[in-house]
Order: sequence, then structure tokens, then C-alpha cells
Amino acid sequence: MNDRIHFKEVLLIGPEGESLGIVPLKVALQKSMELQLDLLCVSPHSKPPVCKIINYGKYKFDKSKKEREAKKNQKKTVVKEIRFTATTDTHDLMTKAKAAIKFLEEGMKVKVSVFIKGRMMQRMDIVKETLDSFLNMVKDYASLDKQPELVGKDYSVMLSAKKTGGKEHAQNEK
Repeated sequence: MNDRIHFKEVLLIGPEGESLGIVPLKVALQKSMELQLDLLCVSPHSKPPVCKIINYGKYKFDKSKKEREAKKNQKKTVVKEIRFTATTDTHDLMTKAKAAIKFLEEGMKVKVSVFIKGRMMQRMDIVKETLDSFLNMVKDYASLDKQPELVGKDYSVMLSAKKTGGKEHAQNEK
């Protein structure tokens, strides 16, 4: 910007976007001073470098406004976790499945973890069976992001909402 530009000649763009041609840097700076605006190097790597006469304060404000708008429009992914043990009763699993379905319908991802206590590590068949029965309860609403995996003492899987089926399935049941 202004005095920080170190090129001999620049392609000058006026404040209205019109091309003023290739001019020496001193002439470009002088024109920006006459208009009481700033000279900004827009494209320093092109031949010749492109500089534009603009109001730098307004430029910075517009740029930050666009960044805020882009940040506001970003989709934030929320992950909820449902945990239970391998010996959790069927009714309790149904309650947790209803909670998971509610989260999935709201567009959240759900991490389902079966906590393995004590000697249950030797009985992985029971752990897998419990997780499979839970997954069967939510299969109409969720899809697996990847296969279940053992991490520490948790046997877990990540679920995301199905694109079609969840809300339509609930309306069909009514």
C-alpha cells in the first residue's frame, strides 16, 4: 500500500475501475494523493504489477464484512455422545436410541460408545451384540460413517443422519 510498493512501473486502475494504463510508480502515487485516496497493489505477481486507487479504510471494512458473512454461513457440526455398557437393558437402550434419533433429526452427528468394564473385554461378542441391537434401533434414521472400532475401553461408532428417511419415516408411522 502507498509507500510500501517498490515497482518501477505499474498498471494503474482508477477508483471507478477504469484502466489508466501503465504508468511510473511516482505518477500513480501522485494521482492517488490528488484524489485523497490510497494506492493498493492488487496483483504484485503479474507483469506489470496491478495497483488500484481505493479508499483503504472502506476496503478493509468491506473485506472484514465479507469474512464475517462467510463465517456466519458456515455449517457447524455438533457431535453428541451416547454411552452405555454391554449389559445395559433393552428398555434403556430404546430410551438412548430415542435420544440419538432426536439428535440425528436435528442434524447432529452421534458418537455411540459401549463402555467395556472389567472382564467384559474377554466377552467382545456381548459388546458387539449390544451395539448391533442399538444400531438396529436407529438404522432408519442413521448411517455409519465408518465401522465400529475399539479405542481404549470404548467400542464406538460415529453416526450421521440419513439424507432421506428420518422425518419421512416418522410421518409414515403416524
